[in-house]
Amino acid sequence: MTETPTPPAPKIDPADEAAIRAQLNRRPRGIDSIGHRCPCGNPDVVTTEPRLPDGTPFPTTFYLTCPRAASRIGTLEGSHVMKEMQERLGTDEELAAAYRAAHERYLEFRAEVGARAGLDVPEIEGISAGGMPDRVKCLHVLAGQSLAMGRGVNPLGDEVLDALGEWWESGPCVERSAE
Repeated sequence: MTETPTPPAPKIDPADEAAIRAQLNRRPRGIDSIGHRCPCGNPDVVTTEPRLPDGTPFPTTFYLTCPRAASRIGTLEGSHVMKEMQERLGTDEELAAAYRAAHERYLEFRAEVGARAGLDVPEIEGISAGGMPDRVKCLHVLAGQSLAMGRGVNPLGDEVLDALGEWWESGPCVERSAE
């Protein structure tokens, strides 16, 4: 039986790359594709290759780029919500199982991205991000997964998105260039 090759990622539009650069205040690294677009039209999550161009292993497949969403998540992280989520993982078996499943989906997706890029990254084998599957340590990653993979994949990521509100309502966080 022959294995079906992983299709290549779509080429990143120069205007998207410029928007991401403006959002991050630095040149983006290791972008595979746009993981999600904000309702304003800008990318708000990029899918990142599991090894950066400098050789560094990079487990954060879904990287949140929107500074407004990131700022709101930072405020949320300061409100002890991660501790509450962590406690619920210890008492709610259904939530814990769904969170473990989100971890597995994350790993599967990252493997697809790595295959597309021809990358083998044994250093992060079995490691997702955000604390999954047993801890809650980065809400940015959980929200990024929910945005990129859709609601229903990561229950805690969905809760983060619900708590953020409409971060895009005042317009784009950065202006898109006409490159």
